[in-house]
Amino acid sequence: MHSPTCFLLKPIFLHALSSFFHLLLLAMVLVPLLCKRIITVESKDKKTNNNNKALFQKTLFCSVGFSAFNLFLSLINYFIWYRTSLTQEKLFTLLDLGLKTVSWGVLAISMHNDHRRFPLLLFRIWCAFYLFVSCSSFIVDIIVLILYKKHVHLPPQCIVSDVVATLVGLFFCYVMCFVKNDECEDISTIEEPLLNGDDHASSMEKKEINRGGETVTPYSNAGIFSILTFSWIGSLIALGNKKILDLEDVPQLDSGDTVLEAFPAFKEKVEADCGGTNHITTLKLVKLLVVSAWKEILFTAFLALLNTLASYVGPYLIDAFVQFLDGKQLYENQGYVLVSAFFVAKIVECLSQRHWFFKLQQIGIRIRALLLTMIYNKSLTLSCQSKKGHTSGETINLMTVDAERIGVFSWYMHDLWLVVLQVSLALLILYKNLGIASIAAFFATVFVMLANIPLGSLQEKFQTKLMESKDTRMKATSEVLRNMRILKLQGWEMKFLSKIIQLRKTEQMWLKKFVYTSAMTTFVFWGAPTFVSVVTFGTCMLVGIPLESGKILSALATFRILQEPIYNLPETISMIAQTKVSLDRISSFLRLEDLQFNVVEKLPVGTSDKAIEVTNGNFSWDLSSSVTTLKNINLSVFHGMKVAVCGTVGSGKSTLLSCILGEVPKVSGTLKVCGKKAYVSQSPWIQSGKIEDNILFGKKMDREKYDKVLEACSLKKDLETLSFGDQTIIGERGINLSGGQKQRIQIARALYQDSDIYLFDDPFSAVDAHTGSHLFKECLLGHLSSKTVVYVTHQVEFLPAADLILVMKNGKITQCGKYIELLNNGADFMELVGAHKKALSTLDSTSTFEQDISVSNAHVVEQKEARKDDQIGNKIDINDHSEPKGQLVQEEEREKGKVGFLIYWKYITTAYRGILVPFILLAQILFQTLQIGSNYWMTWATPISQEDPSPVEGSILIIVYVALAIGSSFCILARAMLLVTAGYTTATLLFNKMHFCIFRAPMSFFDSTPGGRILNRASTDQSAVDTDIPNQSSSVAFTLIQLLGIIALMSQVAWQVIFVFIPVIAASIWYQQYYLPAARELSRLVGVCKAPVIQHFAETISGASTIRSFDQQSRFQETNMKLSDGYSRPKFNVTGAMEWLCFRLDMLSSITFAVSLIFLVSIPKGVINPSIAGLAVTYGLNLNMVQAWVVWNLCRLENKIISVERIMQYTCVPSEPPLVVEENRPDSSWPLYGEVDIQNLQVRYASHLPLVLRGISCTFYGGLKTGIVGRTGSGKSTLIQTLFRIVEPAAGRVMIDGINISSVGLHDLRSRLGIIPQDPTMFEGTVRNNLDPLEEYTDEQIWEALDKCQLGDEVRKKEGKLDSPVSENGENWSMGQRQLVCLGRVLLKKSKILVLDEATASVDTATDNLIQQTLKLHFADSTIITIAHRITSVLDSNMVLLLHQGVIEEYESPSKLLEDRCSSFSQLVAEYSARSKSSFDKSVVQ
Repeated sequence: MHSPTCFLLKPIFLHALSSFFHLLLLAMVLVPLLCKRIITVESKDKKTNNNNKALFQKTLFCSVGFSAFNLFLSLINYFIWYRTSLTQEKLFTLLDLGLKTVSWGVLAISMHNDHRRFPLLLFRIWCAFYLFVSCSSFIVDIIVLILYKKHVHLPPQCIVSDVVATLVGLFFCYVMCFVKNDECEDISTIEEPLLNGDDHASSMEKKEINRGGETVTPYSNAGIFSILTFSWIGSLIALGNKKILDLEDVPQLDSGDTVLEAFPAFKEKVEADCGGTNHITTLKLVKLLVVSAWKEILFTAFLALLNTLASYVGPYLIDAFVQFLDGKQLYENQGYVLVSAFFVAKIVECLSQRHWFFKLQQIGIRIRALLLTMIYNKSLTLSCQSKKGHTSGETINLMTVDAERIGVFSWYMHDLWLVVLQVSLALLILYKNLGIASIAAFFATVFVMLANIPLGSLQEKFQTKLMESKDTRMKATSEVLRNMRILKLQGWEMKFLSKIIQLRKTEQMWLKKFVYTSAMTTFVFWGAPTFVSVVTFGTCMLVGIPLESGKILSALATFRILQEPIYNLPETISMIAQTKVSLDRISSFLRLEDLQFNVVEKLPVGTSDKAIEVTNGNFSWDLSSSVTTLKNINLSVFHGMKVAVCGTVGSGKSTLLSCILGEVPKVSGTLKVCGKKAYVSQSPWIQSGKIEDNILFGKKMDREKYDKVLEACSLKKDLETLSFGDQTIIGERGINLSGGQKQRIQIARALYQDSDIYLFDDPFSAVDAHTGSHLFKECLLGHLSSKTVVYVTHQVEFLPAADLILVMKNGKITQCGKYIELLNNGADFMELVGAHKKALSTLDSTSTFEQDISVSNAHVVEQKEARKDDQIGNKIDINDHSEPKGQLVQEEEREKGKVGFLIYWKYITTAYRGILVPFILLAQILFQTLQIGSNYWMTWATPISQEDPSPVEGSILIIVYVALAIGSSFCILARAMLLVTAGYTTATLLFNKMHFCIFRAPMSFFDSTPGGRILNRASTDQSAVDTDIPNQSSSVAFTLIQLLGIIALMSQVAWQVIFVFIPVIAASIWYQQYYLPAARELSRLVGVCKAPVIQHFAETISGASTIRSFDQQSRFQETNMKLSDGYSRPKFNVTGAMEWLCFRLDMLSSITFAVSLIFLVSIPKGVINPSIAGLAVTYGLNLNMVQAWVVWNLCRLENKIISVERIMQYTCVPSEPPLVVEENRPDSSWPLYGEVDIQNLQVRYASHLPLVLRGISCTFYGGLKTGIVGRTGSGKSTLIQTLFRIVEPAAGRVMIDGINISSVGLHDLRSRLGIIPQDPTMFEGTVRNNLDPLEEYTDEQIWEALDKCQLGDEVRKKEGKLDSPVSENGENWSMGQRQLVCLGRVLLKKSKILVLDEATASVDTATDNLIQQTLKLHFADSTIITIAHRITSVLDSNMVLLLHQGVIEEYESPSKLLEDRCSSFSQLVAEYSARSKSSFDKSVVQ
């Protein structure tokens, strides 16, 4: 090369030219930024700006990548040349690379921050010149290699640099000149940035696909590069850095991942393979789940295989690397070839692992959603007998724990066969290095794995027991939450809390066994690699195989890789055991008996003149019982007929309606139904949500029809009093509505459906007389005049209007016919009517008054009422003007922003004030030190090759190694035991504290907090605290200690590597901080989105019969699937975000490792010990994994610690006033007189809601009976709740015998008062503990109370007598019987003040009369406060209080009120009397 053109071919010229061009680029970018003006011509239209913006986004990644690449090359060259003199050529090369790094980095920053200030036109021109120079350099490289190879030495890194520069130039020219950037083009099809800036986030938001008005995840349409680098999630992470993410910011799932699309195909496979869920076994369920995702499973298996092969490249090559460092070079550039092999293997390992994990989690999310949907659908078809064996709490556990666990198992799906592959590959490498000693390694490995069998079986056993005990606890918790109001009214909440705590203690016993077994497993398997290596090296010594440092390092690297599958094997086996338990539980649930679908023969509309026909029907709730519930039922109901069903309590009235609905198993006979059905249950079932949605119940809004229904159900006035009208959100189980309002909403729901057949189960008992008459007249006789109606009633006055009356007794229809016929011939009917006549006898004194009521007087009364309503309405308007308004049920609270250090500190210091934590860390530090020390000893004490002398004798070598190994094993044992002790104790203390705070919370907390939110914390979050968080928090500390150990070792070998570690660690921390805001909020949203799934499921279980009666199963199933997809939505994005972070951390770690290797290769021979350098490389092989695990564990811990945060939220719930105020305890005889003095009482249910009671003042005199009447929603029940301090007064006070009830403890107050609540409640258990949950009374006293409340004979018939079982919610007892049990409770308690809140609403008139007599006899000296819709129940009261819209309208004795013909009470009595006596007048006329 001596021609004049030689200078142009020299690298120094090319580098100088390149440096000049990059200086130009740097100036071109910096000048506009510094001058803060735009050089390019402003675009004329908006579309051009969008196109420019898209151009910058597409080039941003390339700029970042090329800058990093040049930094990498400059570091390589520095490490290669730093010990030699720097020539002019080398300086220019380093200068060129430095300028490239800076200029491309500044270019990326400029585009990232503000693309509008970027000189686009100049950049296009520069790109063209840059491509020309890059191509020229590349061509010169080729010429030099071909023609001047012998004269000019061209370093390989220069060739690589020029190749990459040419490719970058081509890419930039292509983007700048040829790509048409239309707005509709999907950005993700071109390379996307590793770091997505604000502009990228906003552009992604504009360009995401839309479906149903909501954005779909960019993953669904991402390009290959975007998928490889997980850049598709970048826009969401970028948005999380700009603002706190809300649910609307999270994109929808791809259609392939939604259960809405996946479940139909899955259901078809279930039907084809099993013939339905009833025949599904665990094995078939597993097969179906695998088949549903077989493509993804095969793909992840391939990725797992690729990852495993790549991970063994390092151990295979480590011996060759040590020999190279020792000077045994086999060919030219061998060091760089080895470095390249290590680096490429790491990249492949990283990519395959990240996508393997992501796909597995994607499979898990889909499988969980499928299982959840199957469980939900099954719960809609369960028979009553199956429900007895599986309560709602157990079923909720199937969804929250079991389905979740099976979804998580996807992580472990390939672990078993991978263990076999990894062990096989390890043995091959060991055989190559150590020969026959590999057999010893094999047997040692097999021995370790066999040790899993007893440990695995123990863990499976303990896990099964743990889940069973968790089921029992969740069942009890669910029941308690449903009935918290009655528990607080009775003062029983602390007793039931102790029951929950006792159940938790049983659960804790199994949890303790489980975690300590896990600790032993951890000890055994952390020591397993050391055990295998001791056996292997010992065998080498025995059989005379020479130990060389290179071979030992290869073996140690192999053992370290083998350590993960061996260590994870017990966890995998444990997970398999847990998953098998969960699969068994789910499959056994799916196999439960369904409702008999052949009970009812459904006839098409118009095919029969009969709406309902039953022939020789025998039905039984329990088919195994010899006694049938309904016997010999023969019934024909023609279209348009009104059929009334009456009878005493427990006669089978409600069961007859259930038969028509198809709910009761059929023993024999036929049942035909022609037409659509609508059902109104006796116990109102209301969904959480808006009142409008409850009425529409899936139907489209027809405003005219809707208004007519509201009018017919007398709901318009109620809606006017509510702040949001029909848009008011109803609390769980209709908690913020009165009993009458709930019932009328139920009736409105039925009316709006416009069905053919209506079944009413005594809906009028929950409303006042006036409203009841209006409903009967407007709904049954008006709106449904042409419909078939079957109604159960205890109110005889509603019977004459029926075309057919059925009289039931002991499960038989004893009489049927028209009203007059039964009056003349029916003995059983006359018994009911006679009781009604007796009740009406108290109205005789008002008969002349009734006859004197004239039309004019009625008109006067109407005018008076209208004026009164106007006055109250004005008062309400005035009050409401200044009152806060808001919904009772608020959106679920969630912390926002970073999880505070205080949460971590509280968690760490909960158990033993954190004293165990330093010992745990010390044990881990000692373990890490001893483990590194043992490996250091083995490499230092063995020769590099057979020719070199051994520094120590073989026996000393092994003895020292074994001693260090045993020491490290004991450290692990100490660490494992201390960790599970701390974790277990912390979980116990947090559980107890949360539950105590929940049980002491005021009733307003339960009114505004759906039970699903509390159950979510008691199940999912508590499970995380029990097992996940201790492991996760320890993993953070342990991996950090491990990383520091590796850094220390590598830095000790070559201290210069620290300069690489510092920027890499800084970048890793920056990435973590960039990622965390989005990941944190996504994890919180997962918790928030889970509660609606549980709540909807719990509501569905309780209202299953209503849902089936309206044939709404498909709609509810679809809603469940949407909620499930809503829950999967943030979970999927959490997974994507995690892999986004891990991919970038892996890349950084791989670069660090490669730089370290290049440095070691570049160091001249003899500078460092090859064995120690090889040890550093051995640990460096795990560097990417350990470094990624540190940050990954930190992020995962912050996501998991949210469970602690959520539990701690409920440990800070404001508490009720104290149960006992020691300095103000009332006398044991209080209340002595029972006088209740109410002074200016004002009450609201929450601070943001309007007043319900508006300044009430009155006195209930001791020993007298006071009746409280008023329209539904007037504030009657609220007044009673205030008396019990369920609701605290906003103003005013209540005095009992001169003592302000607000000054005494709640337990002292509530234990002295007696109540029969509006909703009769029974708990699962026995008759005895339902009557006497506090165990204060003898059996004789309980029997006496049962006899007094007319239940003694019924209980004696049962096998268990007082120990007879009561199912969940008392479902094996009728509503009337449940109300009688509540009466039995107050008879046992014998309180001086007794409150009857609709105590006899669900019983017939005869039973009502008996109850009234019982109360008169046993509570003669007590103050009785009665809320009743039956006027006869309050007519014999000493005083009557009439409420209207929260104020006192009238308060006087009944006689005085009746004397005033214009009084509201007299009008109410007259109306009730006229309606009730009409039947008898009718019979007299005829």
